[in-house]
Amino acid sequence: MTEILLSPPAVLIIIFAVLVSMSHIFSRWAAPKTASGEEGQKAYSCGEEFSGHLIQPDYSQFFPFAFFFTILHVVAMVIATIPAEAAGSLVIALIYVVGAFIGLFILLGR
Repeated sequence: MTEILLSPPAVLIIIFAVLVSMSHIFSRWAAPKTASGEEGQKAYSCGEEFSGHLIQPDYSQFFPFAFFFTILHVVAMVIATIPAEAAGSLVIALIYVVGAFIGLFILLGR
């Protein structure tokens, strides 16, 4: 009997039943629905009137730092995973590191 209860389909059904019952129990404590008229359709903006102006952040300074972070972490991963016995792969990894540094200089040189 325990083998059947521990099988993946049975566990899925048991967990689903527990979640559905918890949803019904906690829905009783949920806040009631409010006005369904015009007030219920307005966007909530921290108690202030929503004027319709959307904030459009500028990511132009973020992307160079994101690329810098990604390139350095990939270079660190390549260096960390080089086998010590393989001399040929060391040369390829060094070429890769030099290429990455050239790319970083081009990226941050603007």
